[in-house]
Amino acid sequence: MKVKAGVAQVGAVPFDVEASVAKAEAWIAKAGAEGCEIVVFPEAFLSVYPKGSDFDISIGVRTARGRDDFRRYFDAAITVPGPETDRIGKAAGEAKTYVVIGVMERELGTMYCTVLYFGPDGSLLGKHRKLMPTAGERLAWGFGDGSTLPVFDTPIGKIGAVICWENYMPMLRMTMYAKGVSLYCAPTADDRETWLPTMRHIALEGRCFVLTTCQVVKRGDFPDDYRCSITDDPEAIVMHGGAAIIDPLGKVLAGPVFDQETLLTAELDMDELGRAKFDFDVAGNYARPDVFNLTVNEAPQQAVRLKV
Repeated sequence: MKVKAGVAQVGAVPFDVEASVAKAEAWIAKAGAEGCEIVVFPEAFLSVYPKGSDFDISIGVRTARGRDDFRRYFDAAITVPGPETDRIGKAAGEAKTYVVIGVMERELGTMYCTVLYFGPDGSLLGKHRKLMPTAGERLAWGFGDGSTLPVFDTPIGKIGAVICWENYMPMLRMTMYAKGVSLYCAPTADDRETWLPTMRHIALEGRCFVLTTCQVVKRGDFPDDYRCSITDDPEAIVMHGGAAIIDPLGKVLAGPVFDQETLLTAELDMDELGRAKFDFDVAGNYARPDVFNLTVNEAPQQAVRLKV
């Protein structure tokens, strides 16, 4: 079986939910027009990855200015499900493609870095909340739990997603492998040259196809009053991309591409999955369950809720 896959290397319209959703709709339509059966969008595409922001925090200190920075970011997050997910689902249905997209999700007063999955029938299949925000991300984001670690068994393969530096968590990767992931989606904010070797390692380790993408954003795409520690030059690129598609033996099928918005596509020969398992199966003959055991707590950790 052959599957045409796409990764959309595009930037959000920072803090503008409406414009970011409209951009997602346009690129989903583009992927559909090119025959993609799955398309992956970057981390935090709706409605911004706040590159260079510190929310004016130091240990033991918060400021009114930093609180307002957070308020603007919070207002640009979405509820799941909600009107924005309805629109993305409709776009996926019209394009007849699976869509995997990074969003900032708002629940109660907490934001989560979340990946949403949509089916080619327009349905919202589920979500994954990032387990471990990295470094300064913890200033603004909550922590996911084991209840949102899905792998969806679909006609084109088993689809799962691991976000950015979660990909450096060996036990999380092993969880995905043990669930049989074959289309391993890796939306990210990491645009460094070290990211592609990481993705190639995961493809080889998991014997799966890896679809990875990052935003391309200029400083000038952010509002004029956005405080960015990187640069104030409006033409400076603060997120550079680096999207790629990699096969189960680590061969790069498409990308990486930097500093431009683009849709990368590749035809995936799904028979490569079986061929790659010939000499290595990380969750099978190489797992050594007589020596090692992986335990995953998949129970939801509920927020405090009023009972009436």
